Amino acid sequence: MNSLILDKIPFQIDIEQLWKSLRIKEGSEYVGKLQRLVNEAQAIGKPKAFYKAAFIETKTDDQVVINGTVFTSRVLRVNLDKVYRVFPFVATCGVELEAWSSSIEDMLQKYWVDVIKEMALRKAIKHLQEHLIQNYSLVKMSRMNPGSLPDWPLQEQQPLFAILGKGTEAIGIQLTDHCLMIPVKSVSGIWFPAEVSFENCRLCPREKCPGRRAPYDQGLFDRKYRK
Repeated sequence: MNSLILDKIPFQIDIEQLWKSLRIKEGSEYVGKLQRLVNEAQAIGKPKAFYKAAFIETKTDDQVVINGTVFTSRVLRVNLDKVYRVFPFVATCGVELEAWSSSIEDMLQKYWVDVIKEMALRKAIKHLQEHLIQNYSLVKMSRMNPGSLPDWPLQEQQPLFAILGKGTEAIGIQLTDHCLMIPVKSVSGIWFPAEVSFENCRLCPREKCPGRRAPYDQGLFDRKYRK
């Protein structure tokens, strides 16, 4: 199983979590409109993911060669120090939700739909992680994403997409000339086994980030990654 498309991912929206995220209280005048959007999204939503099992060939101070493709990042290099097999991947909310969302004109509902698409993307990421753990007998995994850190800039999307090949197109993801993905609610990166979990957020000083998963550790880069 060198590569696989995951396109049968269950998509059930946690309505209470959605209300909480949108700060909508039960009984609010907005509940009916939001429920209608939820019903539509669940009827058409098809989050997807694609991955490829790949092997590390060589490592230098700040580069890793995976399946003949060079990636430049000191943080990635150190994180993969004891790793030899990795899983480049893409995950997306799906072209179905993307097309549906483009038909929404009301600005408030556009925001709601954006949150719904984010939830679909998270379903895809979680499903992929669970699939990898189960099918490759892994215990702990971490991931890195191009563009999340200055050390691994967005331009590194290009070698990543080169490794993934036509699998990205098969699930409807396009890479623009500026290395952004369409649908916007898509994520790319590399999953890898890790004894100690890694989060990009621990190296990112951005304050009040809505997607933050771990606190910023100001001294981490100097302690672990500086040459």
